Amino acid sequence: MTKFEKGKKLSEDFFTQVVKKILDENFPDLKYSAGLLGSWSEVLGFDTELSTDHHWWPRVMVFLEEKDFEKKSKISKILSQQLPPQFKEYSTHFWEPDKIWVQLLSTAKKGQAINHRVEIYTIQSYFQEYLKIYINKKLSVFDWLTFSEQKLKTIKSGEIFYDEIGLKNIQKKFDYYPHDVWLFLLVSEWGKIGQEEPFVGRCGDVNDELGSKIIATRLVQSIMRLCFLMEKEYIPYSKWFGTAFSKLKSAKKLMPILNKILSSESWKEREKYLSKAYSILAHNHNNLEITKILHTKVSYFHDRPYLVIHGEIFAEEIRKHIKDKNILKIESHIGSVNQISNSVDLLENDILLHKMKNLYQ
Repeated sequence: MTKFEKGKKLSEDFFTQVVKKILDENFPDLKYSAGLLGSWSEVLGFDTELSTDHHWWPRVMVFLEEKDFEKKSKISKILSQQLPPQFKEYSTHFWEPDKIWVQLLSTAKKGQAINHRVEIYTIQSYFQEYLKIYINKKLSVFDWLTFSEQKLKTIKSGEIFYDEIGLKNIQKKFDYYPHDVWLFLLVSEWGKIGQEEPFVGRCGDVNDELGSKIIATRLVQSIMRLCFLMEKEYIPYSKWFGTAFSKLKSAKKLMPILNKILSSESWKEREKYLSKAYSILAHNHNNLEITKILHTKVSYFHDRPYLVIHGEIFAEEIRKHIKDKNILKIESHIGSVNQISNSVDLLENDILLHKMKNLYQ
C-alpha cells in the first residue's frame, strides 16, 4: 500500500483524475457539484492510517440538478464499467455492508463491474437524508437546537471540489448557529458551571475526592465546550472532542491547566487550577464584547470557602442580549440537545431528535 494520505485529499484526487473525466466524456452537458461531506472521520480531517480498516476508500459525492436526477442509475452504471479497479493502490471496489453496516474494501475480479462509492444525490435529497430538512425552507430555532452538532460539523468541514449548481452556497448556511441561538447555548454552558462549581470543594470537605474529581471533569468539559462556542466552532463527537479542542486558539493556554485539574489528587489543588481556567475563560468572554465587562477573578461562594467564577452571572448577562421571542419563551436554560445528552442513541436518531423539539415549544 502507498504511504497514507488524508481521505479528503484522496477523494479530491480521485474525483479530479478519474471521476470527472468519466463524467465529462459521457455526459458533456451535465451540470453538477462534487465533494466530500457528511459522515466519517476523513471529512473532519482526523483520519489516520488506522481509519483505513473500514469505511475509508477512494470515494466522492456527486450532486445533480433535480431535472437530471433521473440519470442517476445510468451515471452509476457507466462509472461501474469505466472506473479503474484501483486508485493509488487502494481498491475502488467494495463488499456490500454487513449486518452492523461495516463496509470493507474488496478486490474486483477481471472484467467485474466496480461496486464503487461515487454517491449520487440532488442537494435536496442529500440534506433530506442527512438532516431531515427541506433545504430551501427557512430553519427555525428549534431546528438548530435539535440538530446533531456532529452532523453540522461534518457539513461545515466538508470539502467541495467542483461546484456548478451552488452547493457551496448551501454549505455556507451551516457555517454556524444563528446569533441568538449561539447566545442561548452560551447561557446554558455558563449556567452549568454556575450550578456545580462550588461542589468540587464541598465534596472534598467530606473526603469525597472521587465525587470531587467527577464534578471537576464535568466542569472541564463545560470549559472546553465554552471555548468551542466562543470561537464559533462546532463540536465533534466524543472520539474527536479533545483533538478538535487542541486546534482552538484558546487551547494553548488552557490545555496544560485542564490537564492539571484532571490529574490533581486533592480538591484544593483542583480548585486552584480551575480558578486559573475560569479567569482565562472570563477574559475570553469579555473579548467577545457581547455583554458589559464582567469580573475575571474568582471569589468565594457566598459564605462558603469555595472559590468560584459565578457562572450564573455570565449566563444572566448574556441572556439579556437575546432578542428572538421563540428563544425567550424557553423557560429553562437547557441549551441544545447536544448540551442535554451525549447519547449516541439520541443524537443519531432523527425521529427522537424531532420529538425533542417539544422541550422548547
